[in-house]
Amino acid sequence: MANLNKVILIGNVGKDPEIRHLEGGATVASFSLATNETFKNKAGEKVTNTEWHNIVLWRGLAEIAEKYVKKGTPIYIEGKIKTRSYDDKDGNKRYVTEIVGDNLQMLSKAEDGAGYSSRQENVPQAIDEPDMDASGSDLPF
Repeated sequence: MANLNKVILIGNVGKDPEIRHLEGGATVASFSLATNETFKNKAGEKVTNTEWHNIVLWRGLAEIAEKYVKKGTPIYIEGKIKTRSYDDKDGNKRYVTEIVGDNLQMLSKAEDGAGYSSRQENVPQAIDEPDMDASGSDLPF
């Protein structure tokens, strides 16, 4: 049986990315991403639930995030879920679940007027709908 660990999120950045430059020259960017789900409850009231995701980007994507990603920026991110553990200052084992991104797409224009900034690797491309005749059908019969 095949396995797949893939996450696709569209949301708004919760804080400016924290950028680190490691000794080997690699760049790492970390930030939070909010995704919202809106529905009506039994009373008919509109309810919005926000889920927060920890995003980690490496190397080239981290450099793009450093330049263009700011708090509130809407983004599309693809990646995989990773859980890591560490010992806190009191010696307790803590676990952190993160989305390690391998694709980032900016969903708004860059503030500096440079246009869209993105790094795409295997981003699903929009499929143009076929032209339909007046009957609304694209079938030849």
